[in-house]
Amino acid sequence: MPIRRIVKYGDPVLEKATARVGGITDEIRELVKDMIETMYAAPGVGLAANQVGVPLRLAVIDISVGEDPDALIVLINPEVIGSSGKQIDEEGCLSIPGYTEFVQRPEKAIVRAVNLDGKEFTVEGEGFLARALCHETDHLDGKLYVHRLSGIKRSLLTKRIRKASAAGEWEEVYP
Repeated sequence: MPIRRIVKYGDPVLEKATARVGGITDEIRELVKDMIETMYAAPGVGLAANQVGVPLRLAVIDISVGEDPDALIVLINPEVIGSSGKQIDEEGCLSIPGYTEFVQRPEKAIVRAVNLDGKEFTVEGEGFLARALCHETDHLDGKLYVHRLSGIKRSLLTKRIRKASAAGEWEEVYP
């Protein structure tokens, strides 16, 4: 299971909606294994397929960062089907390493997806899990957390990233 390169903010693959997964093939299973290993190595709590350059509607989440084997969630063709409340908390992204901002998300979220056995399921998350579910489904829709910031905050963050990148100071993404 190779660790894949995580693409950074500015790569066009991150800002395009992903294609639905047509079926659970050996290639999809291998991609999921690679994504899980990449997410843990980074380390992160979630990873969308387009973050490793694959424009498919597929994400993995583990808010325990590998501490609880039962916490791993594989989401194929996920859709947010319900949400309520609101929370504002600091959020980061493996594709925007070294930068965080406060982002508003739902306090509760319900996502419908398919698992690796091809069976549809729903997952309900509150708090941090709701944040992760919404963050990853946003990725699959071609949105990053920076798109949820006000114009001024987004502009300032983008300017800081460009300056750091031009100076060769932007933190590298694993590997």
